[in-house]
Amino acid sequence: MVRSSWTDDPGTKVISPIPQPRPLQGLEIVHPVDAVEFDTDQAKVALLRVPDRPGIAARLFGEIATQDLDVDLIIQSIHEGNSNDIAFTVTKPSLNRAEAVAAAIAPALRQQTDPVAGEAEVMVERRIAKVSIVGAGMIGRPGVAAQMFNTLAAANINIEMISTSEVQVSCAIAEADCDRAIAALCHAFNVASSPTRLRTADSQQAALKAQSLPPVRGAALDLKQARVAIRHVPDRPGMAAQIFNLLAEHNVSVDMIIQSQRCRLINGIATRDIAFTVAAIDADDAQAAIQRATPEWGCGEVVVDRSIAKVSIVGTGMVGRPGVAARMFEALAKAQINIQMIATSEIKVSCLLPKQKAFRHCRLFTPPLGYPATSALWFQPRARHPFRKSQLLTASATASTRSHPFPTIGKGLSRCHDQDSG
Repeated sequence: MVRSSWTDDPGTKVISPIPQPRPLQGLEIVHPVDAVEFDTDQAKVALLRVPDRPGIAARLFGEIATQDLDVDLIIQSIHEGNSNDIAFTVTKPSLNRAEAVAAAIAPALRQQTDPVAGEAEVMVERRIAKVSIVGAGMIGRPGVAAQMFNTLAAANINIEMISTSEVQVSCAIAEADCDRAIAALCHAFNVASSPTRLRTADSQQAALKAQSLPPVRGAALDLKQARVAIRHVPDRPGMAAQIFNLLAEHNVSVDMIIQSQRCRLINGIATRDIAFTVAAIDADDAQAAIQRATPEWGCGEVVVDRSIAKVSIVGTGMVGRPGVAARMFEALAKAQINIQMIATSEIKVSCLLPKQKAFRHCRLFTPPLGYPATSALWFQPRARHPFRKSQLLTASATASTRSHPFPTIGKGLSRCHDQDSG
């Protein structure tokens, strides 16, 4: 009851409203995917069998950046022996220059002069398209990526590249399959429209706006992941769907997913390797589930590596700005840290590194990546606890959580952000 101190009026009785049930329609918990996006202005360049040592990615993408070439997806697969594969996508008009850069660097990466050895082989695919599902509701929800792979498999569409982030899964497919993929994905996820990434005046204006922002707004170090690698997966539509359906049935959430570019013939069957990261506590379950299924699938061994860490940089300002990933790779190369896997999206670059080295050098990402002096962000390890979550230190309060692309990123995550983002 609220009454006036000046009169004898009875006053006003204040009561709380009767709680009303809220419909779930439209909420992220109901719709994990908000949009299906596609981009047909894509071409792929791959370097196969490059040396597995620090500095290779830095050198390649450093040269790409000097040519002012904007790279979209970057994939580095798990190594085999002393080599691995690096692939990236560019716009079709940029392909000839990107191919020329890769071809110029390739001879310096070869340890044998004999071209028959196939070291640092340059492979180009001119007619590909990228299809993506996007939605904040897929965070921490097993099975969303599996449903995408199922949908593409049912349409008999083979996946050439896979790249994932917390709110997006992207697949490179044959350009001729793009329309069927869009229709199938929109139907599967109940999405009414599919935005295209045409290079229009509006998109160019958005890119210019992004370039006015700092290229990187935060860095993250995750020490509680493990990598699971499946060797010699038959290269046919539906294999990725079977793998990630099985993991979803065991309630295992997957973070990074990488499919190797190199194709190997095993008993006359074309195969590729598939690797992915999961929470370390789920690694044993994931390995056991897949090992039980490999005889039926015809896959090779299943290997788990717990001595890895994931380092990511995030920022909307890296859109349309060549060289951001190259500077990250350069910082790692200078610290003699070998990159084991790479996965990217438009606003995020993630690398898998040896855990011990990643923790020891986790402060190196600030100066080389060009953070403004007034908004420096860094990690400070805790003494005497080499593999505990690092202590978060900040040096500015320039942005809120609303401006951070990924307010929460995953289990066991140490995250750099501004003070008032909490």
